[in-house]
Amino acid sequence: MVETRRHFQEQLAELESIILRMGVASHDLFRRALDVLATGSEADADAVIAGDDEVDAFYMEIERGIVVVFATQGPVASDLRFLATLLHINLHLERVADMGVNIAKITKAAHGLPPNPRVLATLQEMGAIALDMLSAAMDSFARRDVTLARSLPEMDDPLDDLNRGMLAEVLMESDGRPMLEWGVRMHVVSRQIERVGDHAVDIGEQVAYLVTGVFQEFTDASHPEVEASTRLGDVIRFDGRPLGTDQGEP
Repeated sequence: MVETRRHFQEQLAELESIILRMGVASHDLFRRALDVLATGSEADADAVIAGDDEVDAFYMEIERGIVVVFATQGPVASDLRFLATLLHINLHLERVADMGVNIAKITKAAHGLPPNPRVLATLQEMGAIALDMLSAAMDSFARRDVTLARSLPEMDDPLDDLNRGMLAEVLMESDGRPMLEWGVRMHVVSRQIERVGDHAVDIGEQVAYLVTGVFQEFTDASHPEVEASTRLGDVIRFDGRPLGTDQGEP
C-alpha cells in the first residue's frame, strides 16, 4: 500500500515537471514569435511554426499521463483537483503556443507590406506584458502562490486597454491601402497577444482553485463560487479539453 502511494506521488510529480517544461517551451515560442514580428524574418517565422511540434508533444504526453493515473490510481480529493488543474493548464499552454504560431503566420502573410513603427512598438509593449503575465502565472503554479495568481487581472488591464485602442491606432496611422492592409493584420496580432494574457489569467484562476478548493473567476463577480466537489464535473473530459473552452483561433 505504501509502495503504491509512493508510485502515485511520483507520477504526479513527473506530470508537474512536464507541465513546467511545457510552460517554458510555450513562453519561448511566443517570445520568438514577437521577435519575428519585429524583424519580419520569414525563416525565423518558419522556425516558430515548426517549434509548435515540441509544445504539442508535451500536450499529448501530459494528456496520456493523466489518463493513465485516472485509470490506475483512482485519485480523490486534492489529488483529483491537481489533475483537473493540470488538464486546464495543459490546454492553456497549448493555446499560447498556437497564438505564437498565428503571429508568425500573419507576419509571413504581411511580408512586403509597409509597416508602421508606432504600431509595432505598441505590439511589442503588449507582448512584453503578456510574457510577464505568462511567467507570473506559471510561477504561481510552481509555488502554489495564490496572491501572485490573483495579481494577474491587474496585470491584464493595460494589455486589454492597448488591445482596445489598436484598431483606432491602426486607422489613424494608415496612409493608403497597403499600409491599411498591414494594419488590419496587426490588429489581428493584437488580439492574439491579448488572448495570451487571458490564458495567463485563466491559469491563475486554476492555481487559486488548486490551493483553496474553490473556483471563482477573477474578473467576473457575477459568477458564484463553486465548490471543488461540483467543479470537477465541468472540467474533466478524457480528451483533455475542458467543456466550453474557447479554442482561441484568430
